Amino acid sequence: MKDSAPLLEARNLRKAFVVGGAAWEKSGQRAQAVDGVSFNVQRGETFGIVGESGCGKTTLARMLLRLVEPDSGEIRFAGQDWLAASGAEMRKLRRRMQMVFQDPMASLDPRMRVEAIVSEPLEIHEPSLTCAELRARVVETLETVGLGADVLRRYAHEFSGGQRQRIGIARALILRPDLIIADEPVSALDVSIGAQILELLEHLQREFSLTLLLISHNLPIVAQLASRIAVMQKGMFVESGPARQVLSAPQHPYTQDLLAAVPRLPV
Repeated sequence: MKDSAPLLEARNLRKAFVVGGAAWEKSGQRAQAVDGVSFNVQRGETFGIVGESGCGKTTLARMLLRLVEPDSGEIRFAGQDWLAASGAEMRKLRRRMQMVFQDPMASLDPRMRVEAIVSEPLEIHEPSLTCAELRARVVETLETVGLGADVLRRYAHEFSGGQRQRIGIARALILRPDLIIADEPVSALDVSIGAQILELLEHLQREFSLTLLLISHNLPIVAQLASRIAVMQKGMFVESGPARQVLSAPQHPYTQDLLAAVPRLPV
C-alpha cells in the first residue's frame, strides 16, 4: 500500500530578523520574514511556492533544511521531528534532503574542480567509498543531468550558466535524496536555457520519484511543474491550491497581480 503520510510537514513556522540595529540591541526592530506558514508535501509531488523578492521564500526554504533555525513552529520529515534531530540522526535525515540554489556560480566553489564539487556530499556521508567508486558515482550522476566524464577536471567558471546549474543539480542528486528544494533555479538563466533546466528537473522527478519543492517569483514557471502551488506575500501564504486552479482562476488580489505582471514562457 502506498504511504499516504506527507514526506514534509510544516506547521506555524515563524522567523523574524532584527532590522534597524545590531542583533544584541534590544531597541532593534524585528521584521517578520516568515509568519505562521503551514503546509505539507506528499511523496513524489512537486509543490510550488511563488512570491516576489523579499516575501520570505528563501528564508522558508532555509528553515526547512535547518540552515536557518525557526523562532517557532514544527517541521516533520518522513514522519520524524526534524527540529529535534541532532547528531547522527540529523546527518541521516539531512542526506535525504538537498538544495539547488539560485545562482550556480555563487554556490559552486571556484577553487574546486567539478569532480570534487559533485563528490563532496558523498565524501561526507559515505566516507568508506573508494576513489574509484566515488568517480563512478560522479560520472553516472553527471551523465544523468546531461554532462559527462569530460567535465571532471574543469572548473565552474569554464561553463555556461545552464551547465553550472546542471552541476549544482548533480551535486544535489548524487546522494539520491527524497526531497530537493530548488530555490529560483532558473532566474539567473535566459528563458530558453531555463526551460531546459525545468525539463531536466521534471525528468529527474519522474525518474527518481523525487519530491520537489520549487520556489520562484514567476507563477507560470512554477505551474509548469507543480501539482499544487502556494502564493506567499509578506511572510504568509495568501492562497494555495491545485496549480491549474491558481493559474487560471486566482482568488487573491496579490495572486492576480502576480500573474498579470509576469509574462508566460513561450510554449
